[in-house]
Amino acid sequence: MTDELTPQPQPANEQQKAERHKARQQKLKQAVDARVAAASDEKGILLVLTGNGKGKSTAGFGTVARAVGHGKNAAVVQFIKGTWECGERKLLENAGVQFEVMGTGFTWDTQDRAKDTAAAEKAWQVAEQWLQDETIDVLLLDELTYMVSFHYLDLERVVTALQQRPAMQHVIITGRNCHRQLIDLADTVSEINNVKHAFDHGIKAQPGFDY
Repeated sequence: MTDELTPQPQPANEQQKAERHKARQQKLKQAVDARVAAASDEKGILLVLTGNGKGKSTAGFGTVARAVGHGKNAAVVQFIKGTWECGERKLLENAGVQFEVMGTGFTWDTQDRAKDTAAAEKAWQVAEQWLQDETIDVLLLDELTYMVSFHYLDLERVVTALQQRPAMQHVIITGRNCHRQLIDLADTVSEINNVKHAFDHGIKAQPGFDY
């Protein structure tokens, strides 16, 4: 009687499929290993997270959390969303992450260009200091793109500060409609596109999930 626990020979066609799969995976592994071996440089990365979809700031905060988990020193400058309660800020401040919050909220709420410009300038002055601080390993500039597109901050001033930051400092920029100059300057750019959004179906933003 055949032992049911003994592996049975595969049909010839199944064996051929398995062998072809193994050969493809070995070829893929060789290609991946070659790319990993070729990527030997280390430098501070400029990451841009842009696009109309949900999740840009969330991804930025996730990277900050990852840095903290590795014992890195991180800081965050929040533009635009400063009047909202922020779950990420509550968590990360307790982990030693420094925050500077613009604090005016959305521009369509304030309807005061002079006030918004002054608040952006104040927040950016802190950002410039942190962009010169070699002890800060990761800096998140959340919603910075709006400050440039609304002309609250001078583009060239922003670019210069990014270019002159410490060589090993990582910077994350989030927000829609990122200026082409910042995209060109970045090492990595991810565009998050909107396929569906609950808000478009009358579902409000909810604490613990949306903010």
